[in-house]
Amino acid sequence: MATKLPTYAFKALSCPSQTLLRQTCYTAAATRPQWLLQKPRHQLTSRAYTTEAAPPPPLLAKLKGDLKAAMKAKDATRLAVLRSVLSATLNASKTDSPIKTDLQLAALLHKTARTVNEAIDGFREGGRQDLVEKEQAQLVVLEEYIAGSGIQSIGEAGLRKIAQDTVSALKDGPPTLGTVMKTLMASEGPLHRKQFDASKLGKIVKEILKEKL
Repeated sequence: MATKLPTYAFKALSCPSQTLLRQTCYTAAATRPQWLLQKPRHQLTSRAYTTEAAPPPPLLAKLKGDLKAAMKAKDATRLAVLRSVLSATLNASKTDSPIKTDLQLAALLHKTARTVNEAIDGFREGGRQDLVEKEQAQLVVLEEYIAGSGIQSIGEAGLRKIAQDTVSALKDGPPTLGTVMKTLMASEGPLHRKQFDASKLGKIVKEILKEKL
């Protein structure tokens, strides 16, 4: 006669113990590849956007190079001029009107030269001949860079002649201040890439138009 097993024995055989289940799970986990056990990582990808700065104006690059040369040569006069101009250029870069072209830099050189001339007159009136000579030496350096800038400078007489010729050539109705100035400073105009006093030009054009009335 076969031995009859108790009911709890069937339960034990059909339902493995929790300990056995845990051991089985641990064994299976230990045999899995490591990449399956790692939590997925969300890798953030980013693109590097680089913007190349526009190259400095050739004249500005020359001034910076000359500054180093003047420091080595201990040329105090040239150093003073270059430091003043480059400082003004740096200040302009922090405004809405940075210096980006040789034309703008030439305008700065002209402005600096006018300031030096005014200083010379003031020192001369004050009897400070030593300072007059110092400023005159700096003016020579400034004029050297102005002449070497390649930017043509037009004085009052030249502006008046150009303005008169332009007004005479306009035939589409009576010339106005706006049309004359636009023609003068257009990309193909007579004053394109020329250094001149814009406020003085405006006064000259007004005078010419007034004479034609």
